[in-house]
Amino acid sequence: MNMNIAGKNALISGGSHGIGLSIAVALAKEGVNIAIFSRTKSRVDEALSILSQYDVECIAIQGDALELDTADKVMNTIDKRWGRLDILVNNVGGGGTWGQEEPLDTDPEVWNEVYQKNAGIASQLTMKSLPYMIKNKWGRVITITSIYSFKGGGRPWFSMAKSSQSALMKSLATKQNYIRANITFNEVSPGGIFISETSWEEKKNNDPVAFANFVDENFPMGRLGSPEEVANVVVFLSSPKSSLVNGTAIIVDGGESLS
Repeated sequence: MNMNIAGKNALISGGSHGIGLSIAVALAKEGVNIAIFSRTKSRVDEALSILSQYDVECIAIQGDALELDTADKVMNTIDKRWGRLDILVNNVGGGGTWGQEEPLDTDPEVWNEVYQKNAGIASQLTMKSLPYMIKNKWGRVITITSIYSFKGGGRPWFSMAKSSQSALMKSLATKQNYIRANITFNEVSPGGIFISETSWEEKKNNDPVAFANFVDENFPMGRLGSPEEVANVVVFLSSPKSSLVNGTAIIVDGGESLS
């Protein structure tokens, strides 16, 4: 299916690994120019090598979401290279396994860092991207949240940060001056997604049998999701074909959340 987004410019935060890289590749296949940033130089370089296989322009920036000047650094680079941004995917995040099971045993700084890595950087990038979209009377803002943005369980600092991301999208989706400029705001809420070099891979390697039993008992489809399955939804939301989808959360979890 032709998504009619070839030639548009997209920024995927944290786009060097896992879901973010899969989104970047999926959009690049549609002819979208790609900008990514990540704190790890080796991953930035590897992602740039992968994205360079496609006939699009790529920008790869080393930047840490926890540093408050990163949003300015990233957007200044995009402004100098492109002067335009059409699609923003707020993907960078994490913290779902940070801290301790007992909240009282967790350093208060964990709450602040998880919030900044998810909701803080998402709000900063969104506000800096909107003027470009308003000027061009078209834009897509998509935020990767989690099933824990709307359900109980998980580490409270992570759920709180993801809920804040959700509130950001839903609030902006009501602003008529944005919506009538053909800008939409949506979220994609993944469940368990198997990503290499994460705690899921560690659990599988440590005890394959226990891991298989856990997945079988807790995931209706009998498996975890893949980054590509999340990316497919993001590509649709990035396109003109999703023009009436605004202020919604699309759950990509195979029924895990029972919602």
